Amino acid sequence: MSPSAGLIEERTEARPNPRQEELAHAKGVSQRRRQAVTVGRGVAGVVTLAVLWEVAPRLELVDPYFLPPLHTVMEEWWSMATSGELLRHLKASLVRSGVGFLLAIAVAIPLGAAIAWYRPTRELLTPVLELFRNTAALAILPVFTLILGIGETSKISIVLYACFFPVLLSTITGVANVDPQLLRSAKVLGLSPITTFRKIVFPAAVPTIFTGIRISGAAAILVLIAAEMIGANAGLGFLISYSQFNFLIPKMYAAIITTSVLGLAVNYGLVALERRFSRWRAA
Repeated sequence: MSPSAGLIEERTEARPNPRQEELAHAKGVSQRRRQAVTVGRGVAGVVTLAVLWEVAPRLELVDPYFLPPLHTVMEEWWSMATSGELLRHLKASLVRSGVGFLLAIAVAIPLGAAIAWYRPTRELLTPVLELFRNTAALAILPVFTLILGIGETSKISIVLYACFFPVLLSTITGVANVDPQLLRSAKVLGLSPITTFRKIVFPAAVPTIFTGIRISGAAAILVLIAAEMIGANAGLGFLISYSQFNFLIPKMYAAIITTSVLGLAVNYGLVALERRFSRWRAA
């Protein structure tokens, strides 16, 4: 390209006028301000809860033995964190929930895509899946324990079961509700069914699939905590149950707080991952 051609292109390139630039700047500032206000309100809510937790036992509005002040709970949390006890239980829970969660995703997404994409598969599997979908995971926990024992296999399996159906149903919904115009365009372009699914259907279904993945992320923690309370010698659920039965109340609340923070971390991590994989939709 000659220098004159580059100069012409630069001079003729479409640019926003000053009014448009001012509006865009104002919109960006307004959006950042709204985000700051939202974050500030959230922090204020957490701080308010912390203050109430600290003050209520001190004023004996609640029994301080059964609800110790927050600083007492945090001192116990720090003691467990520095001694390595908390890390041991946290690691056990993370491994169990992580393995079950990933296995559920690995099984549910291909199966859900096949059910939504192929009618014979849908007609064959839908009745069986509907039967199990309406059975709560904790309701069949004794079955898993009887068949698989009280070891790691039963806990991972119950997490897999709890995480499987949200991902499965969201995958079916996402694949089945792809814009028909996209499918017609693929047909006009002569794309094969496999190429159509890989390049059009699945990317379009990703946001819906991630909705199920986020639900499953929360389910993985909740169900595992309940399972660890029944039969385990390590894990956050075991720590909560053990502390309750031995009246180690600050330790029990410290484990509960850790579970809540873990759930928040999993949720926000999945939200960030969803934005990463769905970035093209904002383009």
